[in-house]
Amino acid sequence: MTIRTRRDSDTLEMGEAGYTDGLHTLLASYRAIPEAARVRLAKKTSNLFRKRAANPYPGLDVSGLDRVISVNEADRTADVAGMCTYENLVAATLPYGLAPLVVPQLKTITLGGAVTGLGIESTSFRSGLPHESVLEMDILTGDGEVITARPDNENADLYFGFPNSYGTLGYSTRLRIELEPVAPFVELRHLRFTSLNRLQETLDTLVREKTHEGERIDYLDGVVFSATEAYLTLGRQTDEPGPVSDYTDEYIYYRSIQHPPSATPRRDRLTIHDYLWRWDTDWFWCSRAFGAQNPRVRRFWPKRLLRSSFYWKLIGLDQRFDIGDRLAARKGEPPGERVVQDIEVPVERTAEFVGWFLQNIPIEPVWLCPLRLRDPAVAGSDPARPWPLYPLEPRRTYVNVGFWSAVPKLPGQQDGHTNRLIEQKVSELDGHKSLYSESFYGEEEFDRLYGGETLRLLKKRYDPRARLLDLYAKAVKRQ
Repeated sequence: MTIRTRRDSDTLEMGEAGYTDGLHTLLASYRAIPEAARVRLAKKTSNLFRKRAANPYPGLDVSGLDRVISVNEADRTADVAGMCTYENLVAATLPYGLAPLVVPQLKTITLGGAVTGLGIESTSFRSGLPHESVLEMDILTGDGEVITARPDNENADLYFGFPNSYGTLGYSTRLRIELEPVAPFVELRHLRFTSLNRLQETLDTLVREKTHEGERIDYLDGVVFSATEAYLTLGRQTDEPGPVSDYTDEYIYYRSIQHPPSATPRRDRLTIHDYLWRWDTDWFWCSRAFGAQNPRVRRFWPKRLLRSSFYWKLIGLDQRFDIGDRLAARKGEPPGERVVQDIEVPVERTAEFVGWFLQNIPIEPVWLCPLRLRDPAVAGSDPARPWPLYPLEPRRTYVNVGFWSAVPKLPGQQDGHTNRLIEQKVSELDGHKSLYSESFYGEEEFDRLYGGETLRLLKKRYDPRARLLDLYAKAVKRQ
């Protein structure tokens, strides 16, 4: 059964000719960059939360690489240009009744960005991370060459080293990815927990068994509001017709999860499209910082602006003009330290980390998303640590904890005080932190956590003239 019947190939699929044109534009822009200059992307938007030094030179023109190239319905694969957003990718695949194996939560995340910078979602407990469903990719290296990397060819080292490299090894121009069949609807069950330890035990069981009370689990994530109010949401695909909820206008998805502890677990239904983008409308819960969840404000807020890309613009204005700190100063309050992070800890340390976080960091709610790497038994990989720049262990369950807000910066505290505390705790619990936001690691610890020696060897082979930044310089020094 297909999800929709409308297909507009001129809009959703660019074809080989369109990809070739976009690639020529990209290569021309590379040649226009002075030999001594660092190579960067010329992107108007970003999902990174760390500032970087201004680039005085033109960047790479990726404007022609923003769509799906083609969808192969029979093979359940798609060829996708590197700067295609998941919004465009999903729009092209759903008419075939197919979707990427992992669809990160925000519409403007690009496929190339999710692969080189990692991504996660509620299918990650069964499908891993987005880079694990990439069959092959074409990559523009620092030398200006476009090469193909697969797990079984002469560039297999780049294929496995590319995830978490954040543009320091090159930029993907084309990615061939696996797709999976999806049904038109998703049925949800929201299970409430009053104990973090009980939540951890249940989460571990659900990931292993992938069923609950006789029902299959296709999607699994959670929200923690406090130590005594936390939820796991179980999703099951279905083609059974029936009423569905709408959280793209008046109602707010994360608030729909909550119910009294004594009540029967709350059930809900969404279309597959609305389920995939359930977090985008309110940027999880971050839209409340802009007043968008106030009923009196929301009534007049244009529906087309209830999306993460618009909130990003507001964040950009705040960063440019220090609006939040200026308003805090007028109230006699200290400036804020931005604490916008996603971390992973082993499932058996989840309650410990979340409990510590709730006691020490004044941010709520937080998001939970379990993940397990897929079978690493492919040619060219290290079965113990197949993805060396973000070395999670196969056959081990981790839980991503996401928290996105700010805390007061008190007098005398060093830069990044709260973020440093979180980094220390995550390392103590044998975890990792994503690098899309600010980081404060020393070089030795960063090397140990993020495949330093492997990255140096890859840089030597694929970027011998150092046209691209080093990962530590980019992620920590913010160059």
